[in-house]
Amino acid sequence: MKYSLLTLKETLVIDFLLESRYRIHRHVIFLLFFFLLLYCSRFWNGYSGIYPYYILAFVYTVLIIMVYINIYFLVPKFFFKEKYITYLILLVMMGVLGLNIIGYGFKTFFAEYKIEEVHREGGKNGIYEGIIMCIPIILTTTTVKLFQKWIRDNRKINELHNLTLNMELNALRNQINPHFLFNMLNNVKALIRTNPEKASVVIVKLSEFLRYQLYENGEEKTQLSSEIDFLSNFLNLEKIRREHFSFDIFTDNDKRILNTIFIPPNLFTTFVENAVKHSVDLSDKDSYVKIEIKVENRQLHFMCVNSRNPAYKVSDKKNSGLGLTNIKRRLELLYGDTFELQMISGSNEYTVHLKIPV
Repeated sequence: MKYSLLTLKETLVIDFLLESRYRIHRHVIFLLFFFLLLYCSRFWNGYSGIYPYYILAFVYTVLIIMVYINIYFLVPKFFFKEKYITYLILLVMMGVLGLNIIGYGFKTFFAEYKIEEVHREGGKNGIYEGIIMCIPIILTTTTVKLFQKWIRDNRKINELHNLTLNMELNALRNQINPHFLFNMLNNVKALIRTNPEKASVVIVKLSEFLRYQLYENGEEKTQLSSEIDFLSNFLNLEKIRREHFSFDIFTDNDKRILNTIFIPPNLFTTFVENAVKHSVDLSDKDSYVKIEIKVENRQLHFMCVNSRNPAYKVSDKKNSGLGLTNIKRRLELLYGDTFELQMISGSNEYTVHLKIPV
């Protein structure tokens, strides 16, 4: 909760500094703060009558003009365009000109109203005090403008990065889904020739897959329990199609816990599809796929083990690795360096172990 409140406060501060709807508020606060800073100084107290307030208004106006020239002309025209030497020269010239205007005003219009007791302290202290007030204000406004530009540039970079990321993720997902559907249709084609009754059952099951693809896969995240059900239906479909095939899906987490965990859709489909493909045994020996899914310490562990016949070769070598390559890239885009993927190829078994944060 403390972290959320801190993040909220940081967001509000950044929005206040950047958003155009707060522009008037920013200027009002700055003008009031600057006025209070001058009001608390001593340079205008050594004059009689109402003239201290005239002096305060005069100095305030000159310095404000200097500040806004810096904000809206010098900084965007020179500093942001990396003309730092030109900016510094013009800034110094503006400061000298402004202080001379203030000094000229003091001597010409307000000298006769100065109280005698403080008259001897003279102009040097006043000039030094003016410099001390002027420099921090100018540097502060430059820093604020630089900070605003930095935040805006970072937002643009992040938006561009997220746009590129989403485009690549969608492209990968759009490649993975037809790749999976292509293999399913090949299975149906083979069954129609050998066992039409099973083929009709497969077609019904296939409609459930398409329903899942339409209503679940379009979302950014789906329930882990839904993904497990999807894998179970897929393996049941394979069991109908193939003799001497068995599978097991094990999870030691409660169903309620699985319903509270959300992951990107079809995250495990490619691994299970490859497991089914490589578990085929031409000698009609028993083949299997075993899946284990568990959540520990905010980490999701997915393990898929399939039987393997070293003599079996995948016929379509060109496209067999397409889904696996895409899912690896998808994991990189989704989780960066926070996921772990291990693939172990044994003589009789092939194992995939994936660990992702949840």
